[in-house]
Amino acid sequence: MSITDPSGTSPAAASPVSPAPTAAPQAPSAAIYSPTDRNATLREFLAFRLGKEEYGIDILKVQEIRGYETVTQIANAPDFIKGLINLRGVIVPIVDMRIKFNLGAPTYDQFTVVIILNIGSRVMGMVVDSVSDVTTLPAEQIKPAPEMGAALDTKYLIGLGTLDERMLILVDIEKLMTSPDMCLSERLAA
Repeated sequence: MSITDPSGTSPAAASPVSPAPTAAPQAPSAAIYSPTDRNATLREFLAFRLGKEEYGIDILKVQEIRGYETVTQIANAPDFIKGLINLRGVIVPIVDMRIKFNLGAPTYDQFTVVIILNIGSRVMGMVVDSVSDVTTLPAEQIKPAPEMGAALDTKYLIGLGTLDERMLILVDIEKLMTSPDMCLSERLAA
């Protein structure tokens, strides 16, 4: 007994089906990866205020934004380290950026927020006066920070972002928060 398909031919007699010929793969168009492509060079920053100035940090480093709440103080900690909070079982150090940047005596009101950051394998928070928005900047709107000599240390700045009449001081938050100046690396490792 032989097996036949509905056309009446046996499977052995049927010619094998070959895939349709395909064109050779082509290199992607240079326009897709062009540095002038605005979508390829866009960066998003969370804009926030400290005093009268507006700052920005990479939105990808932000875990969440919370209202300011009382913290548990740490003995012998620098003034700018406000203390710790328990965030859903994770102990999070809280840094007041107004104190760290010497922007005067901080006031805590309904606009004061804590930006919870996820930097590497660490979670930490920073107190700011207020958060305004997420700003998208193309590379051509990010200018290098001016060299100010000893008057201003720019090693933690990405640059200055310009958007219409606004200017954002763009902070490399990962570099800042993991620097020895912040005293967090040793404390978090302990």
